[in-house]
Amino acid sequence: MRSKKSQAVLARLKHVTGTKTDVSLSSALQISPQTLSSWKGRDSTPYSLCVEIAQTRGISLDWLLLGEGPMLRHAPAAPAQTGQENTKREDNILGLWRMLDEDERCAIQSAMEEKKRLRDMELKLSEMTAILTALQHSIDS
Repeated sequence: MRSKKSQAVLARLKHVTGTKTDVSLSSALQISPQTLSSWKGRDSTPYSLCVEIAQTRGISLDWLLLGEGPMLRHAPAAPAQTGQENTKREDNILGLWRMLDEDERCAIQSAMEEKKRLRDMELKLSEMTAILTALQHSIDS
Protein backbone atom coordinates (compact mmCIF):
# COMPACT_ATOMS: atom_id res chain seq x y z
CA MET A 1 0.00 0.00 0.00
CA ARG A 2 1.31 3.41 -0.78
CA SER A 3 0.78 6.94 0.47
CA LYS A 4 -2.88 7.94 0.65
CA LYS A 5 -4.03 4.34 0.57
CA SER A 6 -2.11 3.32 3.70
CA GLN A 7 -3.28 6.48 5.45
CA ALA A 8 -6.85 5.62 4.49
CA VAL A 9 -6.43 2.11 5.92
CA LEU A 10 -5.17 3.60 9.18
CA ALA A 11 -8.14 5.98 9.23
CA ARG A 12 -10.51 3.03 8.77
CA LEU A 13 -8.69 1.16 11.56
CA LYS A 14 -9.32 4.17 13.79
CA HIS A 15 -12.99 4.03 12.84
CA VAL A 16 -13.21 0.30 13.60
CA THR A 17 -11.44 0.65 16.95
CA GLY A 18 -13.31 3.81 17.91
CA THR A 19 -10.09 5.79 18.31
CA LYS A 20 -9.18 9.26 17.12
CA THR A 21 -5.43 9.60 17.68
CA ASP A 22 -2.41 7.57 16.65
CA VAL A 23 -1.58 6.92 20.31
CA SER A 24 -5.06 5.56 21.05
CA LEU A 25 -4.98 3.48 17.85
CA SER A 26 -1.63 1.94 18.77
CA SER A 27 -3.03 1.11 22.20
CA ALA A 28 -6.18 -0.45 20.69
CA LEU A 29 -4.04 -2.52 18.31
CA GLN A 30 -1.73 -3.47 21.16
CA ILE A 31 1.35 -2.16 19.38
CA SER A 32 3.81 0.54 20.36
CA PRO A 33 3.35 4.09 19.05
CA GLN A 34 6.78 3.68 17.45
CA THR A 35 5.54 0.71 15.44
CA LEU A 36 2.60 2.72 14.16
CA SER A 37 4.91 5.61 13.35
CA SER A 38 7.17 3.21 11.46
CA TRP A 39 4.21 1.97 9.39
CA LYS A 40 3.29 5.53 8.53
CA GLY A 41 6.88 6.39 7.63
CA ARG A 42 7.12 3.37 5.29
CA ASP A 43 3.60 3.90 3.93
CA SER A 44 2.65 0.36 4.87
CA THR A 45 0.19 -1.53 7.01
CA PRO A 46 0.63 -5.22 7.81
CA TYR A 47 -1.99 -7.25 6.02
CA SER A 48 -1.96 -9.93 8.72
CA LEU A 49 -3.17 -7.38 11.29
CA CYS A 50 -5.94 -6.25 8.96
CA VAL A 51 -7.01 -9.84 8.34
CA GLU A 52 -7.06 -10.56 12.08
CA ILE A 53 -9.16 -7.47 12.82
CA ALA A 54 -11.53 -8.27 9.97
CA GLN A 55 -12.03 -11.80 11.25
CA THR A 56 -12.53 -10.91 14.90
CA ARG A 57 -14.79 -7.91 14.29
CA GLY A 58 -16.79 -9.11 11.28
CA ILE A 59 -15.34 -6.37 9.07
CA SER A 60 -15.11 -6.66 5.30
CA LEU A 61 -11.52 -6.78 4.05
CA ASP A 62 -12.61 -4.98 0.88
CA TRP A 63 -13.83 -2.11 3.03
CA LEU A 64 -10.86 -2.13 5.42
CA LEU A 65 -8.12 -2.35 2.79
CA LEU A 66 -9.74 -0.71 -0.24
CA GLY A 67 -12.56 1.40 1.16
CA GLU A 68 -15.02 -0.47 -1.06
CA GLY A 69 -18.33 -2.10 -0.22
CA PRO A 70 -20.06 -2.36 3.13
CA MET A 71 -18.00 -2.11 6.30
CA LEU A 72 -19.52 -5.18 7.92
CA ARG A 73 -19.67 -8.65 6.49
CA HIS A 74 -23.19 -10.04 6.35
CA ALA A 75 -22.35 -12.85 8.76
CA PRO A 76 -19.73 -11.67 11.29
CA ALA A 77 -17.26 -14.40 12.10
CA ALA A 78 -17.59 -15.82 15.57
CA PRO A 79 -14.66 -17.50 17.23
CA ALA A 80 -14.86 -21.25 16.73
CA GLN A 81 -15.98 -22.77 20.00
CA THR A 82 -17.31 -26.12 20.95
CA GLY A 83 -20.78 -26.49 22.35
CA GLN A 84 -19.27 -27.21 25.76
CA GLU A 85 -17.27 -23.94 25.74
CA ASN A 86 -20.38 -22.00 24.74
CA THR A 87 -22.38 -23.63 27.51
CA LYS A 88 -19.70 -22.76 30.06
CA ARG A 89 -19.63 -19.14 28.90
CA GLU A 90 -23.41 -18.93 28.88
CA ASP A 91 -23.57 -20.42 32.38
CA ASN A 92 -21.08 -17.83 33.63
CA ILE A 93 -23.04 -15.00 32.04
CA LEU A 94 -26.31 -16.34 33.42
CA GLY A 95 -24.79 -16.58 36.91
CA LEU A 96 -23.65 -12.97 36.74
CA TRP A 97 -27.03 -11.93 35.33
CA ARG A 98 -28.84 -13.51 38.27
CA MET A 99 -26.74 -11.47 40.70
CA LEU A 100 -28.05 -8.20 39.22
CA ASP A 101 -31.14 -6.38 40.39
CA GLU A 102 -34.00 -5.67 37.98
CA ASP A 103 -32.88 -2.10 37.16
CA GLU A 104 -29.40 -3.32 36.26
CA ARG A 105 -30.85 -6.08 34.09
CA CYS A 106 -33.07 -3.57 32.27
CA ALA A 107 -30.12 -1.24 31.69
CA ILE A 108 -28.00 -4.05 30.23
CA GLN A 109 -30.83 -5.32 28.06
CA SER A 110 -31.46 -1.80 26.74
CA ALA A 111 -27.77 -1.36 25.96
CA MET A 112 -27.66 -4.68 24.11
CA GLU A 113 -30.77 -3.83 22.10
CA GLU A 114 -29.31 -0.42 21.24
CA LYS A 115 -26.02 -2.04 20.14
CA LYS A 116 -27.93 -4.42 17.86
CA ARG A 117 -29.95 -1.55 16.43
CA LEU A 118 -26.77 0.44 15.73
CA ARG A 119 -25.10 -2.57 14.08
CA ASP A 120 -28.13 -3.04 11.85
CA MET A 121 -28.08 0.65 10.93
CA GLU A 122 -24.32 0.57 10.20
CA LEU A 123 -24.80 -2.41 7.93
CA LYS A 124 -27.66 -0.71 6.05
CA LEU A 125 -25.64 2.51 5.77
CA SER A 126 -22.63 0.62 4.42
CA GLU A 127 -24.80 -1.16 1.88
CA MET A 128 -26.39 2.13 0.79
CA THR A 129 -22.95 3.73 0.50
CA ALA A 130 -21.77 0.87 -1.70
CA ILE A 131 -24.86 1.24 -3.91
CA LEU A 132 -24.36 5.01 -4.19
CA THR A 133 -20.68 4.54 -5.03
CA ALA A 134 -21.54 2.00 -7.73
CA LEU A 135 -24.18 4.36 -9.14
CA GLN A 136 -21.70 7.23 -9.15
CA HIS A 137 -19.14 5.08 -10.96
CA SER A 138 -21.71 4.08 -13.57
CA ILE A 139 -22.72 7.74 -14.07
CA ASP A 140 -19.07 8.83 -14.39
CA SER A 141 -18.33 6.09 -16.93
